[in-house]
Parts: sequence; C-alpha cells; structure tokens
Amino acid sequence: MRKALQRVRANKGAPGVDGMCVNRLPAYLKRHWPKIKQALLEGTYDPLPVLRKEIPKDTGGIRLLGIPTVLDRLIQQAVGQILQRIWDPVFSESSYGFRPERGPQQAIRSAREYVANGYRYVVDLDLSKFFDRVHHDRLMSRLATRIHDKRVLKLIRSFLTAGVMIGGLEEPTYEGTPQGGPLSPLMSNVVLDELDKELEKRGLRFVRYADDCVIYVKSRQAAQRVMGSVSRFLEKRMRLKVNRDKSAVGRPWDRKYLGFCMTNTRKRPMIRIHWKTIKRFRKRIREITSRNRGHSLSQVMKELMQYLNGWW
Repeated sequence: MRKALQRVRANKGAPGVDGMCVNRLPAYLKRHWPKIKQALLEGTYDPLPVLRKEIPKDTGGIRLLGIPTVLDRLIQQAVGQILQRIWDPVFSESSYGFRPERGPQQAIRSAREYVANGYRYVVDLDLSKFFDRVHHDRLMSRLATRIHDKRVLKLIRSFLTAGVMIGGLEEPTYEGTPQGGPLSPLMSNVVLDELDKELEKRGLRFVRYADDCVIYVKSRQAAQRVMGSVSRFLEKRMRLKVNRDKSAVGRPWDRKYLGFCMTNTRKRPMIRIHWKTIKRFRKRIREITSRNRGHSLSQVMKELMQYLNGWW
C-alpha cells in the first residue's frame, strides 16, 4: 500500500467527484484507514463514480476519460500491483503495452524483424472505442481463472460498475473500463490476451500495444483472409467492434504504427518517425512555447520537459 501511495502521489492528477486533491490523501488515510481496511477485508468497499473528462485528441475528436477519486485511485493502484505480478507472466511475448520493461520501442523493433523476414504485408486492426466496449462479464470470467479471492473479484467489478458523473448527474456503467484509472491498462491487457492467444494458435506474426494490433503476413491474399477472420473473431466471440473505415490491409512502409513507419528496403528495413507524428510534435512545441500564453520561463520549461519525456 505504501508503494501504491507513492505512485499515486507521483502521478498527481485531477481530483475526482469528491474534490479531494492528491496532497490531502495522506492526512485522510491517517484518520480513516482502519475503516477503509475493514471494508476491503469484508468485501464492502464501495467506490465513488468516476468524473467524466473530455480530452481533445491530436488527430481530432475527443477521448473520454473517467477520473476516479484519489482514494479509489490508491485502491486500484494497490490491486493492480498485485494483479500485474499474477498476470504478466502469462501474457503474450507479442504484447508490449502497459507491461514492465516493455514499450513502443520494443514493439516497433519486433515489427521490423517480421518485415525483414519477409512478412511484408500488414493487417492493421482498429478497434472502435475499445475501452468503452469492454464486456464486464467476459472480463470477470477471465480474471476468475487466476484470481480466486471472491472479495478481490467483487472489488474489481465494483470499480467497473461505479458509474460516471457527467455534468453533476450520475449515470450507470454497464460496459467498458474507464480510461483514467490505474486498473484500466491492466484490464485491457487481460481482455485482449484472448486475442493474443487466438493469433498465436493460428501461428500468426503480430505486435500488439494496448488496443493497437498489427498482423504481418507474406501476401495480400493472406492479409485479406486474416482481416476477415480476425475481425469476425473480435466481433462475434469477444463482442468488440472493428472500425472498418480505419482498419486496412497494406504495406508496412505505407502504414503508421505507434507514430512510426518503415523504409521499403530489401534487406533490413529502417525505422522512421512518421511525418504526421513529426507534424503533431512541432505543433505541440509551438503551442507550449507560444509567448501569447503568458507563462513564465520556468513554467514553459517544466511543461516542455514533461512533453518531451512522455513523447519518447
């Protein structure tokens, strides 16, 4: 729990529906921890609804976040630390998102190896509103295969069904795992591990980072066949939605993955930052350093360093 508290304090973040800031959490725990601990042990802990936040995407559109209270973030973080140790060893070697010692750099290097070995057609699958469409019962069934404490399972379900506060009104949540909570990344990997296992069973070469999945094959005909069969699996078996407009069959040097693309070379392809990624990067740098914002030099440098550290 101490480690979870350190992580929550380091991540900071906005208050949830109760308005409590992260810096007030330690004092709150000193007064209320015995009661909170008892509720957790008895399986009666009741999380508050998440606060809806709309974040503009760099590519246009809106990303919906669900901000838990800082106390709920602490509990989620503590649970997630334990579950990560249970689940990570059984995750696919082709899964790179939200895992220790893994990241986008390793994902794109793995993709390059497939292309270098002759898998020069890519099936680019785009899942429509994945985090909003996660089926609760299917997720809980998968969790129950490795978690045998019913109190933990009940606690996780209570986070999934805690509801969302929009404009002061509470709405129920019947599906999805809200982006913004510490548990959400791990839950996404638990859900999509079913896809990973199916692709491995079929002997396919693939790379998955969170809900971004690309499959590498040796011919356009094979790519089209895989696109159809895997899309059916996702929609019929997993009850997810494939975005037909954004999903496509193509060549690795024509498609962007995690902000990168590859050169069309016979031997070993080179990894390049995609021009669209560079364009967004430059635009954001100009926004941060704009004189019209009226920020001090120290504020600009702090925001600039945060963006640069998160960018790579």
